[in-house]
Amino acid sequence: MRGVATLLVVFGAAGALALAGCGGGRRSRAAARPGAEAQGFEKGATIGVALPQKTSENWVLAEKLFQEGLEEAGYRADVQFANGGVPEQQNQVQTMVIKGARVVVVGAIDGSQLGAQVKEAKASGATVIAYDRLLLNTRAVDYYLAYDNFKVGELQGRSLLEGLKKRKGQAPWNVELVAGSPDDSNSKVFFDGAMSVLRPGIDDGTLVVKSGQTSFSQASTQGWKSENAQKRMDTLLAGTYSKAELAGILAPNDTLARAVLTAARAAGKELPVVTGQDSEVESVKSILKGEQYSTINKDTANLVRHAIEMVNDLQQGRTPAVNDTRSYGNGAKIVPAYLLEPRIVTLENVRESYANDPVLKHVVIP
Repeated sequence: MRGVATLLVVFGAAGALALAGCGGGRRSRAAARPGAEAQGFEKGATIGVALPQKTSENWVLAEKLFQEGLEEAGYRADVQFANGGVPEQQNQVQTMVIKGARVVVVGAIDGSQLGAQVKEAKASGATVIAYDRLLLNTRAVDYYLAYDNFKVGELQGRSLLEGLKKRKGQAPWNVELVAGSPDDSNSKVFFDGAMSVLRPGIDDGTLVVKSGQTSFSQASTQGWKSENAQKRMDTLLAGTYSKAELAGILAPNDTLARAVLTAARAAGKELPVVTGQDSEVESVKSILKGEQYSTINKDTANLVRHAIEMVNDLQQGRTPAVNDTRSYGNGAKIVPAYLLEPRIVTLENVRESYANDPVLKHVVIP
């Protein structure tokens, strides 16, 4: 999830949007109730945006885009990072409510730990939008806005198989699996999406996970920290792969992709086929060098723009558009969702993919 470096005028009176999308790895099928009742509120209202820790470029960019975009649209922006962890984010959401925020946009560190705080927000009359990560086990969430994260995983699984076929000769191929942080509700969705593609190959022997670590809990990376992923891969390479080739690694984002590539280099191994996500600058450069095989383009500017369009709709008394009303069960309700479409990026299409990106076009087109 990344995008342009600035987001200026945000579309004030945009009508209902219709972007085709399907539900992610969630697959609950009960009918959804409508989101928040559209009451409208004053134009200069406070809008709270609670973001998680600064673990990747996309979150840093989102902070800038929310601050600029909300102010440009005429709101008082209260954009906060919770680098101190879940307790800090809980306090930040409570403070936004005390300040009278009419909408609270939450990119949760741990989507299961904010139930009391978003309940307070709803009780105050605010609308709650889960941004990028679903808020779990609470009815006090009105909308979910994200890229289709199950599809992200599917695309990662598909690109791993394509890369193995192009770069590693005939099957079978030895592969290892890396997943995101267990406290991020998206992590298992990414993993499940990828495994829906990879599991048949594991079952028929086309793909061999020599470590035996095929479950989400075994593959997860606490805090999305690169040092945790690299340490695990160092251990696997020194033991399981001391005399065997590791042909591919499923990596859930670009930060962890670069970490496992660093581990492979340090072990003196031929670089495996490695997936990623977020179109981080260093990973795009790595793709251009033929190192990291793929990333997933999830334009942060697009996602922030849609969040602010939802705020504008609510301010003007309109019900924000959604395109999935049955897939995102959070344990307490089905949350109406608006999903954007992710795209695979490899060396074959990297220049085309970022030719119009104000940041990355300078990387892909020297």
